Amino acid sequence: MHRILFVCHGNICRSTMAEFVMKHFVAQAGVETQFEIESAATSTEEIGNPVHYGTRRKLAEHGISCAGKTARQMNRRDYDRFDLLIGMDRANIRNMKAICGGDPEGKIHFLLEYAGRPNEEVADPWYTGDFEATWQDVTAGCDGLLAELLKK
Repeated sequence: MHRILFVCHGNICRSTMAEFVMKHFVAQAGVETQFEIESAATSTEEIGNPVHYGTRRKLAEHGISCAGKTARQMNRRDYDRFDLLIGMDRANIRNMKAICGGDPEGKIHFLLEYAGRPNEEVADPWYTGDFEATWQDVTAGCDGLLAELLKK
């Protein structure tokens, strides 16, 4: 079983998009029983709020539903529960390590590492409104992540 937690600042845009894109890719590959996929925030700002309308719209354009998802904050127990904790940008990674008390098992990674772009951050649509750029980054990262995990 592969257990993956996608993380961003508020859990309403990027990490949620990654969660549902990855679930979609896994379902398309017919391996959903091999995966547990969730997303969370490093902050408390959006806790309980629904997915941002721009993310919902972009997912819907591709036939992907995120119905029922609300933002939650990650916690220390998530480090033990998940095999991979995937952050969207440097601030996320720094905050994830603070919440988890470090990364002694090397579980925390950037999403775009899996797209061959280890030093790049996933475009943040909160500031730009460009959900297409985020979609491109998220799909590239999730595609590479799934390919890597299926090789194992």
